[in-house]
Amino acid sequence: MSRHHIERCVRDSLNEYFQDLDGSNPNAIYEMIISCVEKPMLEVVLERASGNQSLAAEYLGINRNTLRKKLQQHGLL
Repeated sequence: MSRHHIERCVRDSLNEYFQDLDGSNPNAIYEMIISCVEKPMLEVVLERASGNQSLAAEYLGINRNTLRKKLQQHGLL
């Protein structure tokens, strides 16, 4: 899956979200998107790294401590 495909999925999902609002004003879109994307991303990357948090952090391009914090926030530890 290319970066372009992921971007297209996000665009399509956001367009669908706005259509579902049916004229209502959106609220806290940034937080909604981050919370929807971050947990499954962490799950998949951690699985690909065979549970190795240091390797998963490297794959994500973040510090291992940051990864642990995010895993805790999402109840993945």
